[in-house]
Amino acid sequence: MPLTPLDIHNKEFRRSFRGYDEDEVNEFLDQVIKDYESIIRENKDLQNQIQTLQDRLDHYSNIEDSLSKTIIVAQEAADEVKGNAKKEAQLIIRESEKNADRIINEALVKSGKISLEIEELKKQASVYRTRFRTLVEAQLELLKVDSWDTLDDKNESQRERDWERERRSLDSAL
Repeated sequence: MPLTPLDIHNKEFRRSFRGYDEDEVNEFLDQVIKDYESIIRENKDLQNQIQTLQDRLDHYSNIEDSLSKTIIVAQEAADEVKGNAKKEAQLIIRESEKNADRIINEALVKSGKISLEIEELKKQASVYRTRFRTLVEAQLELLKVDSWDTLDDKNESQRERDWERERRSLDSAL
């Protein structure tokens, strides 16, 4: 057990014939007591400082651990968000490609239908022109005759039938 200032103060030395000067020893012991008390106070102050610094160190260590964990969690969350964003982007791209294919296919079908309609209309226009030309030629043929009276009944009735047939063809084509 370490000495206390009180132990030093209460220490009694035996007296001997050729002993030390009692006042000198007491002065020295008083000085030792003062120094010893000063060292004890300083030691307690240093221990208090050590405890304070240890508490602060523990506090900062806890903060460091918390920050490390937070950074790890944030990194994991960022990685998850990035992964989800990539998946969503891939889904959007696939859906866009499907829509583009559907639109292209619909456009091809429509263009095919329109091409068929154009061909049909060209055929109808050609038939119409041919019939109209025939009708006009028949009418011109009628106009070439000098007199309406000179036509014989057979030619006239034949021409009227031809003309009526062409008119009906034109009506049905329209």
